[in-house]
Amino acid sequence: MGHEELSRRESRQVAVASATLGPWRTASAVGVVVAGGALAVDLITGSWSMDILAGPVGLGLFFFFLVGTVGGKLRRDTGDRRLRRWADEHPWRSTLPAAGALLVLNTLALMLLGSAGLFGALFTSLLPAGMLLLVAGVVGSVKQARKRG
Repeated sequence: MGHEELSRRESRQVAVASATLGPWRTASAVGVVVAGGALAVDLITGSWSMDILAGPVGLGLFFFFLVGTVGGKLRRDTGDRRLRRWADEHPWRSTLPAAGALLVLNTLALMLLGSAGLFGALFTSLLPAGMLLLVAGVVGSVKQARKRG
């Protein structure tokens, strides 16, 4: 399934499908633990404000997508071989759906659970989405380089 064979639409669909390869149950557990820990720290330190839920939810979302995306790149035992091969050949494209989902969900969390406006929440969400894209893309690129070498 080479890149030349796929249209832009098909390439997006394959990227979204390849995002399902990750260990999402484990990622859910990690996200809940991180969010719960961050909320507990906020409660213990007395950081009471309107934003008390926005920060922990944002951290939980970041670690959820980080574990799910990077874990999907490192796993070898599950999923469709064609999807896995495509994701291995396109490490940055296969990371885009997770980074986009994190951007949208973190923006919504900051707006709905915190006191941020649309643009403030969007700009604040760019950093974790960019970090996720960078980490998962580098992991995928290193895996691709090791596979070739």
